[in-house]
This record gives sequence, C-alpha cells and structure tokens, in this order.
Amino acid sequence: MKKNRLLNQWLWRWHFIAGLITLPFILVLSITGGIYLFNHDYEKKVYEPIKKIEASGIPIPYQQQWEMACKELSKSPNVMKVPLEKDRATEFVSGKFSRESSLFIDPYKGKVTGKIKTQEGSMYKVRKIHGELLMGRFGTKIVELVASWLIVLIITGIYIFWPSSKQGLLALILPRTKAGRRIFFRDLHSIIGFWISGLLLLVLAGAFPWTDIVGNNFKWIQKVTHTGYPPTWSGIGLQSEKISGKVLLDDIVDIAISLNLPGETNIELPKNESSTYSIFNTYYKDLGRQVKYHYDQYSGDLILKQTWSDVGVLMRGRMWLMAFHQGQFGPWNWYLMLFIALVVAIMAIAALVSYSLRKKSGQWGTPKLPKKNWPGQWCNNCHDGFRHSFSLVRNEPHFDLIRISGPKQG
Repeated sequence: MKKNRLLNQWLWRWHFIAGLITLPFILVLSITGGIYLFNHDYEKKVYEPIKKIEASGIPIPYQQQWEMACKELSKSPNVMKVPLEKDRATEFVSGKFSRESSLFIDPYKGKVTGKIKTQEGSMYKVRKIHGELLMGRFGTKIVELVASWLIVLIITGIYIFWPSSKQGLLALILPRTKAGRRIFFRDLHSIIGFWISGLLLLVLAGAFPWTDIVGNNFKWIQKVTHTGYPPTWSGIGLQSEKISGKVLLDDIVDIAISLNLPGETNIELPKNESSTYSIFNTYYKDLGRQVKYHYDQYSGDLILKQTWSDVGVLMRGRMWLMAFHQGQFGPWNWYLMLFIALVVAIMAIAALVSYSLRKKSGQWGTPKLPKKNWPGQWCNNCHDGFRHSFSLVRNEPHFDLIRISGPKQG
C-alpha cells in the first residue's frame, strides 16, 4: 500500500500523543478486565458454604421460604432462583445491578444460611476500577473517553504500521531482533496491535453499552425505534385477573422445573396484587434459547410466552456484544477474552519500554512534523542549493539534505 507521507507523519504524531496519555489507563483496564474474568470461579469458591446444604428430611414449602425472605430482607425479593439440585440452598434476590442482595435459605432446616450483597464482594471493587476507576460517574466518562481514543489508536496504528512493498509481509509477523531494543519493543507493540485490532474493536463495542454518553444514547435509539425489550418482557401491560385465592409459589416452581429450560431458571415474583409470575432462563451460551413465560398469580394460567425473537434487533445485538465482552459464551469465549487482556497489557508495556528508550532526558520525545515542503520541493530556509528528501524508515521519519547541482531557482 502506497501511503501519503505527510498524512502518515500527522497520524504518527497524534497516535504517539494519544497513546502516551491513555497508556496508563489502558494498562489498568486490561489488567482489571483479566482479573474480573475469574469472578464466577472466585465467588463460587468463596460463597460455596452458604449455597451448599445437606439434603436430609422434608423441605419446607417454597411459599414459606418466600415469606421468610420477605422478613429477612430490607426490601422484598423480586426474583427467586430455582434450585435444580437438592443440595443447593434456595436463593431470593432483592434489588438490581450493584444494589442486588441475595438471601439463601436451607429448606430442610428452615433457616437462613447467609446473605450476599453485591457491593461487599471483592470482585465488585475490581469491577468498579475497570468501569469507573473508583471515581463514580466522572470515572465512567474517563473510561469512555479512553475507550473512544483506543478506537482512534487502532485505526491510526494500522495505517502507520502497514509496511511498504519493500518491507514485505514479514514485517507483519516478526519483530526485528538485531536493530536494537527500542526497535524490537516498538515492533512487538505494532505487530500485536495489528493482529488483535479486529477483536479489540469487538471487545470495545461490548463495553460501550455500559457507558454514559454512547450507552445512554444507544438506549434512546432503542426506545424510539422500538428495538429494545418489548414492554411485556418485564410484565408491563400484563395483569392477573383477581379471583379468590392465589396460586402458591410451589406450583409455579413445579411449572418452571417441568419446562426444563437450559441454563439458570428464575421466577420473577409478583410486585403487587395485579402483577404476574414470570418464569425465564439465563443462558449466555446461546442467547436465542432464552424464553419468558408470564402466569396469572391467581389462576396459574399462562398469559403470554415470549422468545428471544420477540426482543428488538438492537437489544439482541447489544446483549450479544456485552456477553462476548464478559466471556460468557463458553470456554472458548472466556479464554479468548483472557488472551486479549494479556496481549493488550503486553502491547502497552512494550510501547512504554520503547518510549523510555526513545525519550531523551528532559524531553517528551514527541515526533516532530515535517514542514509543508513535499519531497523534492525547495525549502525557503535553504540558500545553498539544498532540497529536502523525506522518507520513512520502518514507519519513522527520516530526513536527508541532498545537494543538487546549480543554484536555487526562483
């Protein structure tokens, strides 16, 4: 590819400046992102004593467990996770997102085994560093800005790094080992960045739904285009017909088990006298197999069944990207995200080492832009018959003054 040399120098300068500013943040985000991938395994080990019980005797009804949870939690539970194994405690969830609290009940002993608050978990702090640098909404905007600049760095980096025909495709594969340490680390940074650029853009796309500006505007687009969750997905517009008596939670649990849904089965509990029971599953390995059933809390009749195809196209795409970002599609996705987190950290460190070897004492080492003279043009500051010859040596500027015969013309 034949590159515009002046454009290449402009892009190299801004790639350098933007990279220098965002590099510390990129390093923090890649490390915390890699650590957070172990969230599920870490919490499973830490909270196992609360969740695992001894199955012996006759369990108390789910309806009674629900009543216990209402007394124990400061806010009434909105979801019950159906225990599909006999040695697992029943989990009742109150609140959402970072304010979520879970209460676990041993149905055989009829007592609470423990509580888990999302905000008190160790991995929650890692997530807060990754998402907002422990600085609240202001930190979220910094992370969003860094992510936005990272897209610019990827695009400019590809253009700058793309080798000339003389260098050949080998420049895309192997860093030079005999040109000095600075060149080696710079090549390592460039080669890694080139090969993971597509995946990194996909990872960044999965991060933006959590941001303030891009994320909120994307939600607005979903709303006005009706491409998000349908209102009925969360029970809006659905009502139970009030008659004497109510269906017990135990009956709804039996229905949920009989559905044999893949993944984790959950029951949304009625919020008031006219709302419904909703059975749904969480299954990230195949989002298309997620379904939701709404039942009348008095008669137990099915009011509405919704599948993943009922969800708007933008929401389906958004959920896919977010699940991919968190490595939730299975082992292949998890290992891929861990690999990306590691190589991004290596790429950032390689850039930092190359910069430290390039930088002279007392200087920032910022690449200088060439003057407006194009190769072969006369320089107004030269009076001795010199003209500038400009070339790129492995993506770095190289200037020579070439003596030509004859005096300067014009």
